[in-house]
Amino acid sequence: MMAIPIKTRLDPDGALNLHVPIGLPEADVEVVVVIQPVPPRVEAWPSNFFDETYGAFADSPIERGSQGKFSEREVLR
Repeated sequence: MMAIPIKTRLDPDGALNLHVPIGLPEADVEVVVVIQPVPPRVEAWPSNFFDETYGAFADSPIERGSQGKFSEREVLR
């Protein structure tokens, strides 16, 4: 069994045309096609993202707690 991942674009009428050279001349094969739509890429931040999130932690600021004790390390030269 071979898995051959292919990304392609559908025709304007929604048809999928595949031409996949396998290297098995005149052989009987079973073919399984799985269609998985590709989600659209988000190219930029939403226009109101910063306006809606600025100051979100103003009432409960993030604080760095105690880091404990660390062993002494050799000085780098």
